[in-house]
Amino acid sequence: MKEITILGAGLVGSLLSVYLAKRGYKVSVYERRPDMRREKITAGRSINLALSDRGWKGLELAGLKDSVRKIAIPMVGRMVHSVNGSQNLQPYGKEGQAIYSVSRAALNKLLIDVSSEQTGNRFYFNQRAEIIDLEKGNIVFDSNSLIPSTKSDLIFGADGAFSALRHSMQFLDRFNLSQSYIDHGYKELTIPSGKNGEHLLHKNALHIWPRKNFMLIALPNLDGSFTCTLFFQFDGPISFSSLKTNEDVSTFFLEYFPDVVPLMPTYKEDFHRNTTSSLVTVKCFPWIYKDKCCLIGDAAHAIVPFFGQGMNCGFEDCTVLYELMNQYEEDWNMVLSEFQKLRKPNADAIADLALNNFIEMRDLVADPYFLKKKNIERLIADRFEGRYISPYQMVSFSNIAYAEALEKGKAINARLEELAAVEDVEEAITSEEMTSWIDSMFPSTPITNH
Repeated sequence: MKEITILGAGLVGSLLSVYLAKRGYKVSVYERRPDMRREKITAGRSINLALSDRGWKGLELAGLKDSVRKIAIPMVGRMVHSVNGSQNLQPYGKEGQAIYSVSRAALNKLLIDVSSEQTGNRFYFNQRAEIIDLEKGNIVFDSNSLIPSTKSDLIFGADGAFSALRHSMQFLDRFNLSQSYIDHGYKELTIPSGKNGEHLLHKNALHIWPRKNFMLIALPNLDGSFTCTLFFQFDGPISFSSLKTNEDVSTFFLEYFPDVVPLMPTYKEDFHRNTTSSLVTVKCFPWIYKDKCCLIGDAAHAIVPFFGQGMNCGFEDCTVLYELMNQYEEDWNMVLSEFQKLRKPNADAIADLALNNFIEMRDLVADPYFLKKKNIERLIADRFEGRYISPYQMVSFSNIAYAEALEKGKAINARLEELAAVEDVEEAITSEEMTSWIDSMFPSTPITNH
């Protein structure tokens, strides 16, 4: 059995270590940060997660589904807030379908705890990898680390968008890498709970204040509070850089988010105190080096958070890898090469889907033409109940490959554009031609509920 090292004790690295332990491996996990179970999470860095079917599948395989349900809140749709204070709930799917708000820190701590209980698993914190010899499996840590170096038969890089393992792999011949930042960053804010711990907004929704070029979102927490995130341009006349004083911040929020101001007593202080972070998409290839090294999660495919699929995609990486381990036993050449072959196209697809969804969330959810197409889509869903699956449902409420969801989403949007231009939509939807289109698009695609 190989000695396996995982760089990164985040969500993906911790879950992967549980899977490897299930296969009988001894795993050492090295994390550059302190042990988060013993550290206070820095304000502005505890962004909530939206857990959907792919993530639930990964947790279920690790035996953690019931434990995570206790710390997760179902969100049945988007609650869209207009400037005038009106609200409109847009369901994500059919009845019984929801994505789940869960604290990143709480979930990560749970995964580390469970992994630490597995025989042979060891976690080492404050260990920053500096030099990695891909061929020999040697890892040298920086001078501040407690352990100077280690050796491993197989190294997984689950160490995020700025992966040390990926940096070492960049020196391989024909290693392709692209990283692109969007013009927007994000800042975390908070809506505290009411007097008796009640939620001051609809508890079971993901709240969005779309304002064309920027937006505010809010996800519910178990204690009655909401974790809010402002996605905003870094530079420009209305941007992070333009809001310098408390008066600037107050004027901005009163103009664009007037209904939020009474709910956020410390929003000006939080705005100045909390970190402004950037958003990057990373694509690279190859993800593997022989049977010795493999990138996984954000290290292989960091994406922007606007489809809520970063963690879900990373967890799906783990489930696919585990299934391949079961299929090919100890033939790690086959396991890793098949893993790369299966996951690379889908990682690229969800990266594109996430960027597209940013435009939908900030610009379109309040747009009359977009809402017209959404109404047509609901008519199609009612007419072909159990057959039609929206692009959002394909990503969030099924295990359909991301690449397939991207292509089908393009075809569905083209069809909705056509239907938006006809006079009698209901007649078009009940036509034989429409039935044939549905048959070709969805021959048999099961969809699950959580």
